[in-house]
Amino acid sequence: MKRFLSAFGGYLRRSDTFLLVLCLICTAFGSVLIASALRSDGNMRPLYVQIGAAVLGLVLYFLFSLVDIDLIADKWRLLTFLGLALILSLRWLGTAQGGNRAWIRFAGIGIQPAELVKVVFIVSLAHLITHFADEERLNSPLPLAALFLYAGVFFGLIVAVSGDTGSALVYLFIFVVMLYAAGLSVWWILGAVGVLLLTVPYIWYYFLNDNYRNRILATFIPAEIDPTGQGITWQTRLAKAAIASGGVLGQGLFHGPQTATGDLPLQSSDFIFAVAGEETGILGCLLIVALLTCIIVRVVQVGLRSKSRLGALTCMGVAAMVAVQTLENVGMCIGIAPVIGLTLPFFSYGGSSIVTLYAAMGIVSGIKMKPKPTMFLR
Repeated sequence: MKRFLSAFGGYLRRSDTFLLVLCLICTAFGSVLIASALRSDGNMRPLYVQIGAAVLGLVLYFLFSLVDIDLIADKWRLLTFLGLALILSLRWLGTAQGGNRAWIRFAGIGIQPAELVKVVFIVSLAHLITHFADEERLNSPLPLAALFLYAGVFFGLIVAVSGDTGSALVYLFIFVVMLYAAGLSVWWILGAVGVLLLTVPYIWYYFLNDNYRNRILATFIPAEIDPTGQGITWQTRLAKAAIASGGVLGQGLFHGPQTATGDLPLQSSDFIFAVAGEETGILGCLLIVALLTCIIVRVVQVGLRSKSRLGALTCMGVAAMVAVQTLENVGMCIGIAPVIGLTLPFFSYGGSSIVTLYAAMGIVSGIKMKPKPTMFLR
């Protein structure tokens, strides 16, 4: 027993305990908000699922923190195959929900492949970028084309098979951030921006359907797109009203009127931030943003201090994943971003999401635990 406690103490000293504590605080806060959101119908099963998923996530956190990131990345071909196969399985096993075929359900348990595969995508992409960067070929046309093709396969498959454009955009954001962090030339960036501007009309008219176009336009001209406020803007309208009613200190946990009646849409998942606004006020919302910002900053710090490019890029990918989901979720709740169904990291109900987040944070902690070579210590 004494040997175990000594080993565990050594592990805590070497691992990123601060990052773990931040994640646990967010999970605990989120579980309280989920419990409040579920009281309208009295079904607490999602809360138990969330807690169970968090426990599984913690197990994965410890396991991944003990595995060398290089050993994981070396299996990138197998990981890519399994990740794409899992997404492709939605074609036959997926069930429709909210207009997307993004879930696989069995025995009352739902799995969202696009969430779980994010870690595979980040680690495998970090390996490929590192390979080209180490050979000083990152800014060459062929390697860049290969990287774009790799990311494009994931993006295209998610959209084609599940219709979950929101999750696919997260992959795209991760890809852009990791390329930028690896040292992509500013000329390639300017060229990509130019191509994007030229293709916007095509994407707008031929790639996006009417529903997505209206979601985007409703962010800027809600009165013209939805004059009655009962159509495509009703979710954001109710979320904004709930946040506004909370004032500075909120109406108290488990005392939010709209939350209690279940008037808020998807109040335990996509719009959990609105529940926080109604019941804990602006201060509670600022605390959530501050906690998630601390997690993002901490992950970036670990990446900047990493001894390897692979570890640094992996951390940047994880930070980008948390950042884009936070910005989009908070933005759609306060009406400055379109509603595309992204969860708030660590706070929203979602077993696949919480498992993925803890696994990713475990990898980050493992990167921190790797000692630096003597040349870097000097």
